[in-house]
Amino acid sequence: MNSPNPDNPIFIVDDDPKILAAVETILRIAGFDNITAIQDSRDVIRTMERRIPGLVLLDLNMPHINGAYLLKSIRKTWPRIPVIMLTSNIEVDTAVKCMKIGAMDYILKPVDSDRLIKSVKQALDGGQALGQLSPSLHQELFSQIKKPAAFSAIITQDSQMHAIFHYVEAVAPSPQPVLIFGETGVGKELIGQCIHNLSGRKGKLVKVNVAGLDDNMFSDTLFGHVPGAFTSARNARPGLILQASGGTLMLDEIGDLALSSQVKLLRLLQEGDYLALGSDITRHSDTRIIASTNQDLWALEKQGKFRKDLIYRLSTHRLTIPPLRERLLDLPLLLDRFICQAADELDKPVPDIPKRLIEIMETHPFKGNIRELKSMVYDAMSRYQGGAISADLFNISIHTDHGVGASMSVDPGLPTLKQAANALVEKAMAHTGGNQSAAAKILGISQQALSKRLQKLREEE
Repeated sequence: MNSPNPDNPIFIVDDDPKILAAVETILRIAGFDNITAIQDSRDVIRTMERRIPGLVLLDLNMPHINGAYLLKSIRKTWPRIPVIMLTSNIEVDTAVKCMKIGAMDYILKPVDSDRLIKSVKQALDGGQALGQLSPSLHQELFSQIKKPAAFSAIITQDSQMHAIFHYVEAVAPSPQPVLIFGETGVGKELIGQCIHNLSGRKGKLVKVNVAGLDDNMFSDTLFGHVPGAFTSARNARPGLILQASGGTLMLDEIGDLALSSQVKLLRLLQEGDYLALGSDITRHSDTRIIASTNQDLWALEKQGKFRKDLIYRLSTHRLTIPPLRERLLDLPLLLDRFICQAADELDKPVPDIPKRLIEIMETHPFKGNIRELKSMVYDAMSRYQGGAISADLFNISIHTDHGVGASMSVDPGLPTLKQAANALVEKAMAHTGGNQSAAAKILGISQQALSKRLQKLREEE
């Protein structure tokens, strides 16, 4: 039988391996042969970032990240993907909650074969599986990547990033240098790692930050020295070029390299030759060079701080990684990933992410990009106590469209509207000795409205 979902797989998510096997078997017997089984709930979003499913069968009660939270995350980022919940809980309230969050159906365990097949077919037909829809640009680009696993460490749905992945795949086998531009914290080192992993080179990747290295330190670090090269040089030092033999040497902050060191690097790139300090024996290197910088090298060249010929040599292949503020589609994915990581490391529950928090973050300039976002999340999670994670746990500035000093802290020391309203209700109730009718008159609301507020207050306690 032909697969009913040949392009987009059905994801089955359950922490019980027996349930996974049983559901997968039922589906395969029915002819659904494009299936991905996931036992660890923490892998769901990561897997969806790499391949968009046509349908998700999602267990409700799982360790690490529960099904309800995952369902909310899926609905937020991939609203068209149908989700069917699997659970052994027969309470009506649970079913209603799942449907309100966005589940298309609700199936009890142990799973009835006929019920499952009927629900899956309805979801794929009625939900218009993604394979039947015109894919977005980022899906088209990512589907054409030959080795997506090589980019598994990079969380993105952005078409600019997927275009970079294509370029990386094309130039990775080349022995020529690669120059990576990008602001601090955008992931230049990760892209360098991808280039090396895809290069097929048998040697290892060696990284060094050249900022702050004077000429002697640069030569000693890269080229090494022989015994007696200088007063304290009792033993030989091989240098990073030799350590990266047959592999890749990544030079970070190349814009800060001293002019005298630039001459030596240029010779290495032109001829592949270098001298260890204190040695007159020329060594030849087969190391591939990757350089990265957050500076404009051509602007430095005009200032006489960087050699023009070195720019040309370094940039045989070059790419620019966009800042986080230009790939806001990735913001919810990154925020979710870092919150899950921080919760796991700090042994805290994974909180819900309110839409308002994402909206506020979208206004933040993120000059430190993804590195800054991760630091903000870990700081917020260290102070997180429970419930949805609130914006006042983050040190974020709200920027106006004018973009100048009209920024203000999200946490100015004032109570939120919800906190202020709750305080007024409590004060009115105390003032009237618990008389709801009198308290409602003081507050200017109906007794019924006050009763609802009091009920919510009791539920939140």
